[in-house]
Amino acid sequence: MKKYNFNAGPSILPREVIEQTAAACLDFDNSGLSLMEISHRAKNFQPVVDEAEALMKELLDIPEGYKTIFLGGGASLEFCMVPYNFLEKKAAYLNTGVWATKAEKEAKLFGEVVEIASSADKNFTYIPQNYTIPTDADYLHITTNNTIYGTEMRYDIDSPIPLIADMSSDFLSRPIDVSKYALIYGGAQKNLAMAGVTFAIVKEDALGKVSRQIPTMLDYRTHVKKGSMFNTPPVVPIYSALMNLRYIKAHGGVVAMDKLAKQRAEIVYGEIDRNKLFVGTAEESSRSLMNLTFVLKPEYQELQDEFLAFATSKGMVGVKGHRDVGGFRASCYNAMSIEGCEALVACMKEFEAKH
Repeated sequence: MKKYNFNAGPSILPREVIEQTAAACLDFDNSGLSLMEISHRAKNFQPVVDEAEALMKELLDIPEGYKTIFLGGGASLEFCMVPYNFLEKKAAYLNTGVWATKAEKEAKLFGEVVEIASSADKNFTYIPQNYTIPTDADYLHITTNNTIYGTEMRYDIDSPIPLIADMSSDFLSRPIDVSKYALIYGGAQKNLAMAGVTFAIVKEDALGKVSRQIPTMLDYRTHVKKGSMFNTPPVVPIYSALMNLRYIKAHGGVVAMDKLAKQRAEIVYGEIDRNKLFVGTAEESSRSLMNLTFVLKPEYQELQDEFLAFATSKGMVGVKGHRDVGGFRASCYNAMSIEGCEALVACMKEFEAKH
């Protein structure tokens, strides 16, 4: 039986990327050595980092004055690094979910934090609008996609102050106007690579503005200067990122990924809205194209365990919703096929017919 991976993260990757990475783990670049055991200083590994940076620049049309770096620690470490490097007196945060809340909590350790808007009042089922960005803040932090609650800011906002975005879960799924941001960061384990590496696209002249001393490893300037090689980088995840960047380029780039995301969402949301058993959890205008969340209608709540077991028996993997929302979640990242979405819809229709 064919399996379809709807996990929220770590998540689906293109099969060819998995196979290429696996092959390199056996023999990297015909060296007779595994990718897992080579030195990151090896002459044949530096081109991996260089090409990955170059492809990021090409795919996202990153302007001059920005540097792409690969780090460890995941987005959770970035929650600390961001205020360490950017917060002098005050920072502004838009609170759209669990990860935005965690980022905001870390920033409060470094200075004043203003929460300019929050959707917590409705369990983060919408993206706030019509908020005021304080012009005296050092930066505005946003989380563009919320994996748990299924909401997304699929656009680049205009900010009068430096804009910083956690794009962990919708990165490379649409074109981005990088020039609007001082920093874009995220964990790789959704649309970029296997877990274990963090990406950051940083505007170089936005650094060095704070008066505090920054520990060497937590200073973005360290990693910019050393080209992601200050300490031993996560070699295998960076290689898998390169393979995936090549895959995205070969399949039409981020414009094509955006088109596919919309097609997948139309298929799955169309069935959620049609099916008499289910209802979506996010407000329609804020719906994520990456994480599609839905629950059983109140009169069918007793069928939750039965549907989960039924979907699993049909090859749907990872469709159980997060505990904060309940129900179900279909995560449709770049590597998810139209076929997978149609299989999920067929499963939902079959279950509806049974009841």
